[in-house]
Amino acid sequence: MFTGIVEEIGEVASIRATGRALSLTIRANKVLEDVRLGDSIAVNGICLTVVSFDRSHFVVDVVPETMRRTTLHELAPGHLVNLERAMAMGGRFGGHIVSGHIDGVGRIVSIAREDTARVLRIAAPSFVMRYVVPKGSITVDGVSLTVMDVDSESFRVSIIPHTGQVTILKDKREGSRVNLECDIIGKYVEKLLTGYVPDGVRKPTGENVLTTEFLREHGFA
Repeated sequence: MFTGIVEEIGEVASIRATGRALSLTIRANKVLEDVRLGDSIAVNGICLTVVSFDRSHFVVDVVPETMRRTTLHELAPGHLVNLERAMAMGGRFGGHIVSGHIDGVGRIVSIAREDTARVLRIAAPSFVMRYVVPKGSITVDGVSLTVMDVDSESFRVSIIPHTGQVTILKDKREGSRVNLECDIIGKYVEKLLTGYVPDGVRKPTGENVLTTEFLREHGFA
């Protein structure tokens, strides 16, 4: 589990293809301070497992499913990436609940300045947009951000100067593709309201069980 507060910017040192998968070697510093084999590190918002490391690098494997659903296949040696270690129990929770499991890839369609802020409008697939709400949380390339506003096909986020300085979002341009993870709470709520009935038999997805008849039948109305 992560919080979307990037700890440092790493650099892709090398990439090795293994069939349809990849092995990434990433140069880093801070996230290696207490690293152990099997630890989880979010790379551009994607939860990956450390399979080896030394004093200045760590290696992660990227399976075909992750390649299909994220932008990791677009990386090349020298590219910079956002890095965050898994959340420690008792640590500060500065962002929001982030699983590191990407919902989809978005595309930056416009960039504007609002005083010191850099405002990005990001177009996203419909299966991502259904969970994006104004003033809600979303993770963009591993960065926890607050949604400014939403239309049917896109949303806006504001990047303050500090976030720009300590993440790779400062380098994004119109047309750049980014990894998106929606707030997991909304997905659970939707599943609970539309996917289950008291006897444990799942109803077809999209069939809402929370109706006046349902509430009356179970003593709530």
